[in-house]
Amino acid sequence: MTVINYWEDLEKIRKTRPLIHHLMNFVVMNDAANVTLAVGASPIMAHAREEVEELASRANAVYINIGTLDDRWIESFILAGKAANKNNVPVLLDPVGAGATRLRTETVRRILTEVEVDVLKGNGGEMKALAGIGGLVRGVDSIDEASPDVAERLAREYGLTAVITGARDYVSDGNRDAVVSNGTPMLQYITGSGCMVGSVISSFMAVNRDYFTASIEGLVTFEIAAEKAERRSRGPASLKLNLIDELYNMKPSDYVLARVELRNTT
Repeated sequence: MTVINYWEDLEKIRKTRPLIHHLMNFVVMNDAANVTLAVGASPIMAHAREEVEELASRANAVYINIGTLDDRWIESFILAGKAANKNNVPVLLDPVGAGATRLRTETVRRILTEVEVDVLKGNGGEMKALAGIGGLVRGVDSIDEASPDVAERLAREYGLTAVITGARDYVSDGNRDAVVSNGTPMLQYITGSGCMVGSVISSFMAVNRDYFTASIEGLVTFEIAAEKAERRSRGPASLKLNLIDELYNMKPSDYVLARVELRNTT
């Protein structure tokens, strides 16, 4: 039976301030850093090939986000991922735009082949494309929904925890599945909200090596904060500001709002 100690793990983050090495796209870099700080972790945003191995080896989690893509970044992803593996540092991969172009899809497959990824987190279109069952992506936005079966399929194929974000989030490690129903539709009007979720999940991965549970903890924490933020926001701009505040002010009683369904698949 999976036990989820949301508050205990959030406290661990706040007490230990784990270093989260982001190889993060330029569009969301600042926001990702802010939400990482808000939950209590310490972000560093670095992608230069000359330093990524050193930083990844010293981090408590590595978050690879392929949103900004070119040859130099691709090599940095591989170098950082391998350095993390060598030093037992967990790795989260966000396959931004997989399925939209051949370069993006092939880059993700290369990373999954050469790096031991612990959590693969993407939207429905991206994850269906990686599973080889279609997947509609416009730019980096999904115009397709996925299902728990897609998460389970990817988890078993690559030996990792798969997280599919959307109106409902699906999490699977191949043996356990979860559906998370928190969040708000307003998040779709904030650029990079999914990327920010990855920062929060990475922070939980740094203190909880059960990556299935850490993924649920990150999703629930971010999405409850978003629900609370929406209630005092007038639109997307104020929602983003209030979201950062609500993450910073999370308390034990907030987790009674968690809407999570768990089941074993074996």
